[in-house]
Amino acid sequence: MPLILKQNQIFTTVSVAYQSMSIDILNVLIDTGSATSILAVDAVASISIEPVLEDIFHTIRGVGGTETVFMRHLDFFTS
Repeated sequence: MPLILKQNQIFTTVSVAYQSMSIDILNVLIDTGSATSILAVDAVASISIEPVLEDIFHTIRGVGGTETVFMRHLDFFTS
């Protein structure tokens, strides 16, 4: 896993697959204190990961405030 240090934060590239489609996402921030991984919809929309009416939405809270998210089970998520 190649790591890149930018402004005292660690970044990497991840590969994500969903329903047999895959994409590489550059410059993903590694948050060592997070229990889960969160990706921007804009980064994964090209492989059909987008919110739909049937989704259950969750609100997460962190140092930066709150965010509404939805979940997907991926084929794989690697760096």
